[in-house]
Amino acid sequence: MSSIDKREAILDAAADLLAREGRDAVSTRAVCKAAGVQAPILYRLFGDKQGLLDAVASRGLMAYLAEKRNLTPSGDPVEDLRRGWELHVGFGLAEPTLYSLIYGSPRPGTEPDGAKQAAEILAGLVHRVALAGRLRVPEERAARVIHAAGRGTTLALIATPEAERDMDAARIVREAVIHAITEPATTGSTRTGDDVVAGAITLRAALGDLKVLSPSESQLLSDWLDRIIEGQRRDHMGS
Repeated sequence: MSSIDKREAILDAAADLLAREGRDAVSTRAVCKAAGVQAPILYRLFGDKQGLLDAVASRGLMAYLAEKRNLTPSGDPVEDLRRGWELHVGFGLAEPTLYSLIYGSPRPGTEPDGAKQAAEILAGLVHRVALAGRLRVPEERAARVIHAAGRGTTLALIATPEAERDMDAARIVREAVIHAITEPATTGSTRTGDDVVAGAITLRAALGDLKVLSPSESQLLSDWLDRIIEGQRRDHMGS
């Protein structure tokens, strides 16, 4: 059996134990017995039990990530955020044990590769909103807010018996988050402080595509835009 075959056998065994008996059942001894391999092989391929669990989590995320990457952009990037949220919640409810493994026990500074890829996809969706001039907070903050709210909502739904789950409450959370971080599509000509912030965020999002500025000029403009964004937000909160 090749190393690749052994790796897949170990992952299959761990995923099966996780689905049938939960996280506590996924011991290195039980996995090695089910996969028909010796413990040194598991440690060589995955480092330790946590490395194995991270690999199981990342593999389990692949189908979800592929579906999220293949979302055809609509004409409304804010609506695409909603679709991304619904996919995230749907994945958690379809794979509650796997979702809880990935998001239920966070380790500061560490996460499975699959979770990092999911965060990158979310950042891309948020970036499109920024480029459309519809984002009212910096991109990084918007992505953190969406991720935290989506993860918390999904874990709360998982913890609730299926017959008692309130999906309308989940949608209320989604809409509250979207309202807090995005601007409505405008048709009027009156400019407000929020418009200035949205414009600054839009320009900052597009800096990477501007070829007329040197790297140092881009950095300087980025710093200025950050000051405008944060200054306007502080003024708005103090008024």
